[in-house]
Amino acid sequence: MARQERAVRTRRAVIEAAARVFAERGYAAATIAEILERAGVTKGALYFHFDSKEALARGVIEAQLTNDYFVPRELKLQEWVDVGMTLAYQIPRDVILLAGIRLSADLHARKLSGSAWPAWIELSTKYLTEAKECGEVLPHVVPTETAECFLGAWIGTQMFSEVASGWSDLSNRVSVLFNHILPAIATPAALIRLDTAPDRGARVVEEVERLRRTELAAAQA
Repeated sequence: MARQERAVRTRRAVIEAAARVFAERGYAAATIAEILERAGVTKGALYFHFDSKEALARGVIEAQLTNDYFVPRELKLQEWVDVGMTLAYQIPRDVILLAGIRLSADLHARKLSGSAWPAWIELSTKYLTEAKECGEVLPHVVPTETAECFLGAWIGTQMFSEVASGWSDLSNRVSVLFNHILPAIATPAALIRLDTAPDRGARVVEEVERLRRTELAAAQA
């Protein structure tokens, strides 16, 4: 068990180090040597988990897709909104997300290691399909089409926010994006109940972290 825990910690350290280097230098300029130095692990330990720079990039991209801040809601559309708003809140604060954005936008890296875009489309499609089954989405809406349309708008919003403010206004811009998309797809009864405020992501993150602290205190009692 101790060996397994060490392996998990080592893998995480390597991914975080790789993310920092990719975010700062981009894929082409990143080197295994610098990632090793940042991670503070041996070459053997790194290659045990990742056999190439391409594999490291894939590892960083895959690490973006977590349910760390998922909280079940009464409305499936609110769960979808929460994914987008927590992501917008976390991007300026999470080097793995920043690296994933840079890797996904890099044509050369994308050809070698793929991107997170297909997975985000799949996740949005899942939420939208469930929302439609629950009567929260208008009958004419095709979940996959909406998911793809939203991702395209999201990428543009994120890029504009980076240029305009270094992502500091991303939560505000994503809130605006949801407020334009949702009236076209949501039923009126669902729409009036959705929380798309710019601080929604921050509040969801705080809610989850508060629950974790409570659970930890209960476990230690």
